[in-house]
Amino acid sequence: MSESGSTYAAAGVDIEAGDRAVELMKEWVKKASRPEVVGGLGGFAGLFDASALARYQRPLLASATDGVGTKVDIARRMGVYDTIGRDLVGMVVDDLVVCGAEPLFMTDYICVGKVYPERVAAIVKGIAEGCTLAGCALVGGETAEHPGLLGADDFDVAGAGTGVVEADRVLGADRIRTGDAVIAMASSGLHSNGYSLVRHVLFDRAGWALDREVPELGRTLGEELLEPTRIYSLDCLALTRTTEVHAFSHITGGGLANNLARVIPEGLRAVVDRSTWTPGAIFELVGRAGSVERLELEKTLNMGVGMMAVVPADSADVALTTLADRGVEAWVSGEITERTAGDAEAVTLTGDHAS
Repeated sequence: MSESGSTYAAAGVDIEAGDRAVELMKEWVKKASRPEVVGGLGGFAGLFDASALARYQRPLLASATDGVGTKVDIARRMGVYDTIGRDLVGMVVDDLVVCGAEPLFMTDYICVGKVYPERVAAIVKGIAEGCTLAGCALVGGETAEHPGLLGADDFDVAGAGTGVVEADRVLGADRIRTGDAVIAMASSGLHSNGYSLVRHVLFDRAGWALDREVPELGRTLGEELLEPTRIYSLDCLALTRTTEVHAFSHITGGGLANNLARVIPEGLRAVVDRSTWTPGAIFELVGRAGSVERLELEKTLNMGVGMMAVVPADSADVALTTLADRGVEAWVSGEITERTAGDAEAVTLTGDHAS
């Protein structure tokens, strides 16, 4: 008795489900477009009309790629897939805008153990919504099914983005001067970093469930942990149009001090006063539940600050007004000073957080 030959489907790859997922996601991709996008979803590559860059004297293309780390585990366990894409976009476009670049377009990569078309479409919906919030286009992507490597419910997401900035308007350390003000912009929560620590503390050590109602949070633990990353790109670009900006710093993995230090030049330091803000309740909960020391929290989590801007001191009021008009909570958190021989670090955190 002979056995029938092996097939791709028998190996666990469902091509028809993949095609169904593409059909479901098309409506969302259409909403995340720009006039420069040429063609639609389904080609082998996304096309973007580069003639739009003719208005630049010397356009520099900026590129960034990222994922959302183990936050995908929260989405999987919650069965909520339409927000994780906004996290992905935020991680990518807000790295682009740090140098002053306008995000132009993104592509995504979704890897799953098994293609559930509605689930994949929900992820893409979130990515498309994030791109709309960032003012960029979603020009394409890839969904890969990896049976045997990933469990049926397992998935991961990654993305890459491209932006453009005029060469003489690139922001960074070389623009920063003594006396500049350091402006902090509030995060929406944990964003997409530090979830390995958060999961270890809250699930493994404290034994909390995702459906646990947490009075300090005003919602369930799972709802808090899935709060999408705030996307700052359009807010930052608006800031560059209304006032002088010397640098931005995207506060992601490594915390505030490590990320801000990346844009502080030799010979200078940023002095940031913790007493100028109160971190959200989730940060205190993680620290308390896991007996995590403050310094460990600060080098892992954003502690309530998702983006920072360095501006001339006399531009601080205009910057704060611009951000407030856009609904972004922001405040002057510190200043740039000379770094003396005894200042080993580029960033110094002072004071205690406001209660």
